[in-house]
Amino acid sequence: MASWTVGNLHGPDGEDWRVPVSELESRITDLSNRLADAEIAAALIQSPVDLYYYAGGRQNGALLIPAVDSAASLEQGGDGATFFVRRSVERAKFESGGSDSCLDIQQFPSLRSFAETLSKMGIDGGLGLQHGEIPADLSQRFGSALASLGAAKDCTEIVHRQREKKSNWELSMMREGANVQRQMFDAVKHSIELGATELELVAAAEEVSRRYGFGGTVQMRRFPLQCDRAVIVSGRAGGIPSFFDSAIGGTGPHPMAGMGSGFTKLRANRPILVDLVHVHRGYVVDATRMFSIGGLGESWLERLSDMVEVSDSVVASLARGDNCSEAWEIGSELATSMGHGEHLMGMQPDQSKFLGHSVGLQLDESPVVARGFDRPLVDNGVMAIEPKLVFDDGSIGLEDTWVRTSQGMERVTLDDSYELVIDC
Repeated sequence: MASWTVGNLHGPDGEDWRVPVSELESRITDLSNRLADAEIAAALIQSPVDLYYYAGGRQNGALLIPAVDSAASLEQGGDGATFFVRRSVERAKFESGGSDSCLDIQQFPSLRSFAETLSKMGIDGGLGLQHGEIPADLSQRFGSALASLGAAKDCTEIVHRQREKKSNWELSMMREGANVQRQMFDAVKHSIELGATELELVAAAEEVSRRYGFGGTVQMRRFPLQCDRAVIVSGRAGGIPSFFDSAIGGTGPHPMAGMGSGFTKLRANRPILVDLVHVHRGYVVDATRMFSIGGLGESWLERLSDMVEVSDSVVASLARGDNCSEAWEIGSELATSMGHGEHLMGMQPDQSKFLGHSVGLQLDESPVVARGFDRPLVDNGVMAIEPKLVFDDGSIGLEDTWVRTSQGMERVTLDDSYELVIDC
């Protein structure tokens, strides 16, 4: 059997879809400084999402990133960031930049000797483990194996905070994703007809997303959340609650996939809520628009107009640097004053208590426009703002992904040329 070569690993038309080495270098340096500030000797990155973030790929292994003041760091004459890989070492080398890689790639040693290996590299203190990301048994196993170096600390929040601020390259990935997402909405529009099922519309969006390189999963941070890329719900189906913490539940096709689109058929003059996620080279964009067959009644259009006003108020709040909790109070109080308190983001007792969520490599990043998030969206932070209303006979709302810049909030997803309600 012929062996594979790195020439087999490419994007469309032979494009190099690897994360630029300069990105990896910048991220590793940033984390190295944050670890020193937190007095953690080094971080051991094991979450697949964060392995992609720091190492350019999600091979099976553990990435050691020493603090800048550790003897193991490049700055102090050590080996620096080292990726210990179980499989595939060769692929990890290529994905991290090949001959230009900023990482030392090694075969993973025996776990029994791992502490000794790290000690010889210059690690002389307890490591930071991703207690909030990796399974408990894995965390305990590594904590025990590395106990001779010192008690393990949790570095989950340090990594999460670093990832809140997106680089210009990351933002460019999201903008490319938004272009694909617009084509997904167009495909849904051309598939809408009386009697079609929600899942048939999802299939049209899926075809576009896959054709442009969607990898098959939407990464989620909170356990046990899972998310469909396309949540298209018609009429009452959109207000059926599910396990998913969102305004829109949906029937899903069966109990094991009990959220999102199902076999509900489209009917005339009923709201069709289309919530589409596209993931481009790992990066999420999220948007929602309304569709109908034969038009919507005036009451539905008034509700949508109210949600536009709520969205504008949240965006304006974030733009001026308000805490995310303040943005929640402003938006939710406005919706309540409009008479929508019992329908905002669901119906009692299944209402969700947020109006926006940060996105990046995961759909549910921090911060969130909700109580308890008493800090602003950082510059170059990216958030999906999504006020929605749920009633007995349907759901309505909008959603766009926004980035905070020095000039304010800039919309990443659908621009003003794309109508809020598309009548098919």
